[in-house]
Order: sequence, then structure tokens, then C-alpha cells
Amino acid sequence: MSASEKPERSRTTVTAQEALDFHAMGRPGKLEIVPTKPMATQRDLSLAYSPGVAVPVKAIAENPAAAYDYTARGNLVAVITNGTAILGLGNLGPLASKPVMEGKAVLFKRFADVDSIDLEVDTENVDEFVNAVRYLGPSFGGINLEDIKAPECFVIESRLRELMNIPVFHDDQHGTAIIAAAGLINALELTGRDLKTTKLVCNGAGAAAIACIELIKAMGFSAENVTLCDTKGVIYQGRTEGMNQWKSAHAVKTDDRTLAEAMKGADVVLGLSQKGAFSADMIRSMAANPIIFAMANPDPEITPEEVAEIRGDAIMATGRSDYPNQINNVLCFPYMFRGALDVQATTINEDMKIAAVRAIAGLAREEVPDEVAAAYHGQRPSFGAEYIIPVPFDPRLIAAVPAAVAAAAMESGVAQKPIADFAAYKRSLLARRDPIASTLEGLYGQVRANPKRVVFAEAEEAQVLRAAIGYANQGLGTAVLLGREAEISAMAEKIGLDLDRPGVEIANHRSPEILDRYASYLYGRLQRKGFLLRDCQRLVRTDRNHFAACMVALGEADAIVTGATRKFPTALKDIRRCIDTATNRPVVGVSMAISRGRTVFIADTAVNDSPSPAELADIAETAADFARQMGYTPRVAFLSSATFGSPVSGTSERMRAATAELDSRDVDFEYDGEMGADVALNAQRLAQYPFCRLSDTANVLVMPGTHSASISSRMLQELGGSTVIGPILLGFAKSVQIASQGARDSDIVNLAAIAAYNAGN
Repeated sequence: MSASEKPERSRTTVTAQEALDFHAMGRPGKLEIVPTKPMATQRDLSLAYSPGVAVPVKAIAENPAAAYDYTARGNLVAVITNGTAILGLGNLGPLASKPVMEGKAVLFKRFADVDSIDLEVDTENVDEFVNAVRYLGPSFGGINLEDIKAPECFVIESRLRELMNIPVFHDDQHGTAIIAAAGLINALELTGRDLKTTKLVCNGAGAAAIACIELIKAMGFSAENVTLCDTKGVIYQGRTEGMNQWKSAHAVKTDDRTLAEAMKGADVVLGLSQKGAFSADMIRSMAANPIIFAMANPDPEITPEEVAEIRGDAIMATGRSDYPNQINNVLCFPYMFRGALDVQATTINEDMKIAAVRAIAGLAREEVPDEVAAAYHGQRPSFGAEYIIPVPFDPRLIAAVPAAVAAAAMESGVAQKPIADFAAYKRSLLARRDPIASTLEGLYGQVRANPKRVVFAEAEEAQVLRAAIGYANQGLGTAVLLGREAEISAMAEKIGLDLDRPGVEIANHRSPEILDRYASYLYGRLQRKGFLLRDCQRLVRTDRNHFAACMVALGEADAIVTGATRKFPTALKDIRRCIDTATNRPVVGVSMAISRGRTVFIADTAVNDSPSPAELADIAETAADFARQMGYTPRVAFLSSATFGSPVSGTSERMRAATAELDSRDVDFEYDGEMGADVALNAQRLAQYPFCRLSDTANVLVMPGTHSASISSRMLQELGGSTVIGPILLGFAKSVQIASQGARDSDIVNLAAIAAYNAGN
């Protein structure tokens, strides 16, 4: 397929104002500290602090290794910088680096459940920086150095590794090197090349480039076949200009003096330099089936489209997410530290890096199973030129890479706490994965593969407009903005958004032909329910919910999101006038509550106030179907204030009758009731009832009524620190979602993605 024939890839773009708003909304920044132990009573305080805290203090004083048992040290990494090389922005100082370091900490938590604290050190002096960090060893299980310019970064990392008895890892160097090496060994296999005879050129001689060269040599590349170049050309033996000890270590004996000369006949070129560094003639001069890693960010040395116009036999990788084969450090550093922390490694050595390389490379060669395909935008990639590296959201990474790193640490003698059962360890790693991020990323991937037109019915509101732009920016489909065009444009200008972008359109809700058609449709539905034609004309002309719902009902859009400016029951009543239910089951509101690695589905949180036993059974079936659709095996509990008959109440009788109703329906999921929430959610309490038909704790909770469901989900969100998505509406013939009044733009984007996902099922 030529470059012109390839489908256009959606590129995620954000405005400066959007980025500022994201970092400022709610609690400023991206991190907070949350206690892991209860702090509700005087006894809790006595255990957490004085006098109880004295006991672990003495235990650690007697045995320093006990700190890993009684403190957070074993899961805590410091992300440390002086801000001398922030992204591609240069030396902007330690304070300006803080958003990046917070972001790094968030990635540690998101991808590997590693807690992290960012530390910005206000000095460019190497000795001062080293002395500021070296004494932090008792506080942390590892040190991640970041955004420190070369050559100081080499000295700092080397000295800290000598001085500290915990892993010290400069991610800009080694993270890039590990991912590049993983992609490289797969590309070599695809092109039938051998490490020892492959001719490689690396353009750029900074921290990442030097680390790449050192790692591939450690893996078997012949030093005489590796040529390093900088802005002054080839680094050759005898060169004096612009040299340092790190460059000199990789000088080669050659007559080549320029990058163009070095690339003639080269099998591989690594770019860690700047946009435009690779010319068409350079690419043309390379050997057959060349391997080109253009890793400059945000713009590569040469783009895949440009290479495709020059020759059709190249394997390409870049640092960008909108092309195949992204060299992305997030594939490495969270998992590297996860494995190192879990065996209490004293360092991260070459053996551990190479183990990570091989684990990452190995995933790309494996067949992609069903549960992983969602991470690849609904596609099922196979090992080949456009799939030599997994994507960052591949859920297999959390089990594969840390386990390989931990095993290498044990084999190389730097592990203080060896792992006895690796099968159990891998299961524990999978449990650490952020369930909501993984679930939603899979859902988002499927929507990107099958994008939908979603109507945002209140587009004059700032948060709705931001959500609509976010929906389009993420490649989920077309955001149809409903409102007065002048008001929408004015709001966009006020909040710094550009509406002139792909995937955004403003609906024409003033067209007489459209208004007449929608009014006629609505009148056909409501004429026997007390509505005159003029009533229906007024509704579609003045009420955006009715207009948007008619759009969806008549197939002119796929889904609707509304509710941010009006009460849920009002919006629901508007939608019911325009759209039928899908089945004989009632419309149901299900909320997803996620807390500390656990997801539960709560029903019905929005629609059915006091359902009958038959309706409760319908709700259970609908919620179970949705849980399965989201990738969970449903286990349904009918909740009550009573557990299996004690104490007897009217509510418990109704929930018991709902269980009996399901007994007659031959459903394909586990369920039981009536039971208290503590029994349904606590394995120890559940074990007291061996006759219970649930094989494990429940993940679908059917409440006696909307009041209890809504109250409990909101309490979880406000008091329990849970993330709650929803209520998610299920049961309409067309895809509809109603946000809560005052919902944030991120909540609306999630609902829009769910609406688009349901529209495709």
C-alpha cells in the first residue's frame, strides 16, 4: 500500500488553553496523597501514630529490611530532575519541570501501580545535585532521574548508582534504549539480519543515543559496525572537535566523515536528533529492507509518508503515537521499577535491561488474544513491519515485563527478596492494573475503529463544548454541536477552543425542512398522548433534547449526550417522547464504581424508583449483560438490609422474590440474594454462608430501588474515594446517555464514548 493509499490516522491535538484548564481544574496539579489505613477513630490514631508507631520503629531499627514490610518504601519511587532538559524545550529550570514530573508520577501509578513523588532540585551543579539526592535512600525504593541534560546526566547517574543501595535509573537514557532495542531485534528478525554483522548508524550523541548504543552493543552488536554521529558528523578515532569521554568510547576507525557518507549501505539508522535530519538521498542510499527509527519528538527526522515515497521496503518506527511502532518510554520505566521493587533490587543492571528488551519484543511476536485486541483500536495486529512493538495500553505488559526484570535481578544476584512462585506473582501483577483505565481504553479503541456521530445537545455550555472537542480530538468520531451557532462560537473563543477542525460540526436546527420532518415524526408518536401538531413543532424548535433525540431516532446521528444543564428525570422524559425502548425490559441506569482495583456495577441508579420482583430480575439481567460487555464475568447480588432471611422486612421479601424470579428464567450468570452489602462485597463474610451460589464476591449490585442505588453510588464517590461513571442508560432502542447536572467535561467524554460504543453493538 502506498503512502497515498493509507488511511489517514487521527491525531490527538490540544490547544494551550485546554492543557492549562486540564492542569488547573479541581485540585491543581495531577497528584494527591491518600492514606491507605483508616483514620476515623482514636484507636486508629493510636495505631498509626503514638504510641503504636513506636513498635514498627523498633522493628526497623533492629532489622532495616523490615521497612519494606511496615512502610511504603517498597512501592515508592522518587522522580527527580533539575529541569535542564525538559522534553524538547531545553533548560527551563526545576520549577517549570514540575508538571512533567507530576505526569511521570501519574504514569508510574497508572501503568504499574507504583507510588511516586516528584522532587525538583534547584541546582545545575553536579556535586550539589548528587549530594541532594544521595541521602534520600531511606525514603524511597528507587530513584528515577528525568530531564537532566548531557553530559551531566551520565556523571550524576553513575555517581548515584555507586553511592546508593537502591535502583537509580535515568529514563531518558535507558527507557528509550530498551524500547528501541526491543523494536530493533524484531525488525532484524523480520529482515533476516544478524546482530553481529548488521551495519548501524546512530544520529545524535546525547543521553538517549549513547544509552542506545551501549545497550545494543551489550546485546551483541559488533562495535566496528556501529557508527555514532553528532551535529559535526561522524565520531571517528582521532577526532578532537566537540568530543567528550562518552562520545570517545564509541569512536570508530572509518573514512566516513558525514552522516550521508555513514548511511551509505547501512542496514539500520537510529535518529535521536532533530526534524529533517534524514534526507531522501540518505534513505535511498541505505541497504535493502532498511530499518529506520526516526525518534526525534515531536517531529521525526523523516516521516513514514516521506520514506514511503522514496522506497517501499523500509521498516519504520517513530516516537509518535499516530504512527505504527511508537518508541515510547512508558512501555518500560513503570514495569522496570515494578519488577525491581518487588524483589527489592539494589540496582538496575544490564541483565535486567536486556530482560525487559526481550520481554517487550516477545509480546509483539505473540498472537493477540481477544481480551487484548481492544487495546489496538479494535484491530488484531500480527507480527510484521507495522507491528514490531506493543502499544503502551497493551494489558499484557504489566505481567510480562516486571516478571522478566525480577527474574533477571534474581539471576544476577541483585535481588534481596526473591520470588518463589512466578505464576502467583504474575497474577498479582495483573490485579494491579487500573481497571477503569483499561476498560475504557478498550472501549475507546473499539469506538475509534468504528467512529460514531454523537450529538452534544447542550453545546453552548463550556464543559459540554470542551467534551465535544475532546471526543473529536481523540478520534472517536464526529461531535455534532447543537445550539445557537453564534453562542457556540462565542463560548469557544472565550475558552480558547478552535472549532475549525476535523470531526466537529454544528447542527442546522433552523432548517424549515428539518423542523417539519422532526415535528411530523414526533406528532406521529404523541398525537394520542395529548399533543397537537403545534405542540410538537414547538418542542423540536425550542427544546434541544427533543431535536437531538429526533436526529438520533431518524438515523441522522448515532447517539446523544445531554443532561449537563437540566435534571436527569426531565431529560429522561424528553428522550422517552422521541425514542422507544429496545426490548420488553425496562430502561435501566447502571453506575460503574471503581475503587482500589475493584469494579462494581450498581443498578438501578437512575430510572426505576421501586421496582417489582419481576422488574428487579429484568434490571439484574440488563446489568449483568452490561458487565459482560465491559469485559467482566457477572456475579449478581440482590442487596437488602437483611441477609438470607434475617431480619425479615418488606424489602428483603421483595429481593428474595426477585431471586426466585431469576430462578425461573434460566440465565447464564451467577446470582443470589437477598444479602447485605457487607456480605456481597467481603469474601470473609460471604464464606459464612457456604450455601450462597456466588463463587466469589459480587460485582453487580442490584438495589431495592433508585433511592438506595443513587445514594450509595454518590456516597462511594464523595466519601469512599471511588471513581463513579454514570448512571449509564441501558435499554433504549437508540443510544442515549444523560450526564449528571454540572458534570465535568471528562465525565461527558466518557459518557459520549459509551454512547458511541453502545451505538455499535
